[in-house]
Amino acid sequence: MDRQRVLSGMRPTGRLHLGNWMGALASWVELQEAHECFFMVADWHALTTGYQDTTGLRDNIREMVLDWLAAGLDPERSVLFRQSEVKEHAELHLILSMVTPLSWLERVPTYKEQLRELNGRDLATYGFLGYPLLQAADILAYRATRVPVGEDQLPHLELTREVVRRFNHLFGEVFPEPAGTLHRAAVLPGVDGRKMSKSYGNFIALTADPEEVRTKVQAMVTDPRRIHRADPGRPEVCDVFVFHRLFNAENAEQIAADCRGARIGCVQCKKLMAARLNEVLEPVRRRRAALEEDPELVERILEAGAVRARREAAATLRLVRQAVGL
Repeated sequence: MDRQRVLSGMRPTGRLHLGNWMGALASWVELQEAHECFFMVADWHALTTGYQDTTGLRDNIREMVLDWLAAGLDPERSVLFRQSEVKEHAELHLILSMVTPLSWLERVPTYKEQLRELNGRDLATYGFLGYPLLQAADILAYRATRVPVGEDQLPHLELTREVVRRFNHLFGEVFPEPAGTLHRAAVLPGVDGRKMSKSYGNFIALTADPEEVRTKVQAMVTDPRRIHRADPGRPEVCDVFVFHRLFNAENAEQIAADCRGARIGCVQCKKLMAARLNEVLEPVRRRRAALEEDPELVERILEAGAVRARREAAATLRLVRQAVGL
């Protein structure tokens, strides 16, 4: 596979959960093996919906980056940096805003969806409307050619591609059109059957202790029509089986067959899943505990990453200013 430049990021919301791991982080760890990767702490993006209370932002950044490192991101192979420390993102966002029609931002599907879902917050701000364009600037500042995204982010990436085409048409070929790569894992269900999310409180933390894992798995939703132990089960509608497919793939077919044949009950199935999850998570917990012994580690990594990120973003901005005539 050709070596490409990759850009992705996460909003800092504190410790990560299994949905974050399977939805993005595991793919990042794989990508760094073969590509030039820039992974961004999206602290400016955190302000678009959380500007009214930023008291926990710095702590959340540290907790999230520790989980990145515990999960296997390597600052020697990937550039880990804080978005707000690379001012070129903001300058490029400003320049791109001059050529981006307002209607392009208003038609992004997640804009109206989030307005409805977060109706308790005052989101009548340009920052909220314009955050897909800031995402475009994040990507284009590094002239990234590959962007790992979830399915809900595909419209944002298409906006970036439209902005690239418009900018290049007006000012000459400066940016490549980035291609999207869908995360390999499906949406991970939470313990209540909804999508795993901190806002729902239905998550299993990436570094949850063994007892917490067991408790959370025991609370998970199974086949609602399987009332008695002797009833045949339907693994295709069981959230616990989703976890078996992802974390216990080598035994998933046998577990499905035993479920359909009523040879295993839901309680035993959950115990097997909890044991497997704890086996998978133990190395992550162990690495996280070792990393926490150095209180300055995260800041050192992010500062060093910002130096590397600024060097690349500054080179892009020199090309942009020259093209635009600034």
